[in-house]
Amino acid sequence: MRIVLLGAPGSGKGTQSQRLVQRFGIPQISTGDLLRSAVARGTPLGIKARAVMEAGKLVDDATVLGMIEERLAEPDVARGFILDGFPRNIAQAEALDRMLTALGKPLTAVVQMDVPYAELTRRIAGRRSCQNCGRVYNIYSMPVGAALVCPNCPGNPPLFQRPDDNEATVVERLKVYEAQTRPLVGYYGGQGLLQSIDAQGDVDAITALLVGVLSSPAGEKARSVAGATKRAKSRPAAKKKPGAKAGKSARSKVAGKAKAKAKTKAKTKAKAKTKAKTKAKAKAKSRARNTAPKSARKAAPVTRRAAARKKKKAPARKK
Repeated sequence: MRIVLLGAPGSGKGTQSQRLVQRFGIPQISTGDLLRSAVARGTPLGIKARAVMEAGKLVDDATVLGMIEERLAEPDVARGFILDGFPRNIAQAEALDRMLTALGKPLTAVVQMDVPYAELTRRIAGRRSCQNCGRVYNIYSMPVGAALVCPNCPGNPPLFQRPDDNEATVVERLKVYEAQTRPLVGYYGGQGLLQSIDAQGDVDAITALLVGVLSSPAGEKARSVAGATKRAKSRPAAKKKPGAKAGKSARSKVAGKAKAKAKTKAKTKAKAKTKAKTKAKAKAKSRARNTAPKSARKAAPVTRRAAARKKKKAPARKK
């Protein structure tokens, strides 16, 4: 399985990614973790990313993709991976597709975790973190009246709210998600990879839904399509059959004859129509001449034979 989890901030991608790791035995690849690890290890990409981050800028896509490519070369990724938090926009998705295709590891499934924005705001604004262990709690899921302290750390240190977890910041983060990341739903839907689940409610129930769609016939079909595409790209192009061109030429010849025949028929029909029209016009003209008053009729042209008959019939003049 090579999976991308999509969803707005607070939709539970991180939680469900960890559960999929346990279920399928494939690693979660988080770009945030990759950046921190590369910086800590002082790799060439890590040094480059550190300089950008210290300048207060965002790490460019090429650097992030380079880190992902390095991670995909490790042996534990042989059976698949889960990408969480990347891609965030169409440009990143296109670049990721190109890289994975070149590596022969195209995506097999993309799951959209749907949660209403009102619920997302409540989830994120309700987060509280432990400053010692970093564990995150939610005041809306804690028992009523429970103290806002970490029960797992010695001395039960108080929980605190991260600056980017307040309601005003959450609203802005959701606006950015809607403008930049939400279009990925259409992008992956067009590739036939997208499946969606309702990510509200009990965490175990959501995990069951997620595992269900990834193990469903639709998920199997997506993996088969990805495999077939990979095989087709590695297979040499099929040669054209010798008779294919001749068959096409014969069909073109028959079509040409039929077209010429239809054209001749239309021409003959048009000629007959013109002839009939001329005949009808002459008939109408003759009828009009015969029914008109004598004074209005034109004198018929006198031929030589008619003039001779007239002269013969005429009485001789007296001298």
